[in-house]
Amino acid sequence: QVQLVESGGGLVQPGGSLRLSCAASGFTFSNYAMSWYRQAPGKEREWVATITTPGTRTTYADSVKGRFYISRDNDKNTLYLQMNSLKPEDTAVYYCKAIGRSTWGQGTQVTVSS
Repeated sequence: QVQLVESGGGLVQPGGSLRLSCAASGFTFSNYAMSWYRQAPGKEREWVATITTPGTRTTYADSVKGRFYISRDNDKNTLYLQMNSLKPEDTAVYYCKAIGRSTWGQGTQVTVSS
């Protein structure tokens, strides 16, 4: 069955960096554009970034543009999110998702705090 397993979250100080990973299985990863989403406590889940199937085009939410970078390795069926210059407002559970599929992973917690 379709599985998405996010990892790489943790506690980081403001200004720090983290790299999230999303391991995909159960579908042909290279055929799907992929996105990252996040959900902060008490807020709705919001879109963060999207990457096309060959990885040649990326789009970002204004709140993360210039700080976050989405990438993929189709040989490893893995999606990444490099997060730099982290701010407390980036604190959330981060999820990956294949566009056009309904499955969500369990998410990975990112906490930005001093």
